[in-house]
Amino acid sequence: MSDTNPPADHSFVDEKSTGRPMEENLKSRSTWKRLLFMAISCILVSLASLVGTFIVLFGFVWVLFTGEVNRELKQVGRSLASYIYENVMFLTFNTDDKPFPLGNPWPTDGED
Repeated sequence: MSDTNPPADHSFVDEKSTGRPMEENLKSRSTWKRLLFMAISCILVSLASLVGTFIVLFGFVWVLFTGEVNRELKQVGRSLASYIYENVMFLTFNTDDKPFPLGNPWPTDGED
């Protein structure tokens, strides 16, 4: 096999690497920054879930008394769901884009 096409059971070794990836990851500032951002995101998702619970309850009471869905609550709920989705994508390493307020703006509700 050539260097550009190593066998499947052979791990790729970078020339710059010291051969100790775990040690390098433990010393990496970006790894620890990511942990900090992930901890903050977990707290924000918990708060967003609490707010979402109030929106759900208030929306149900609104429908109960008026018989109509509150359009503004629906938009806030959609925006909150997008925010939670962005956080989960960041927390599960599906994206490196940090959610609001750590990097990106608050997501819009996606509907005009």
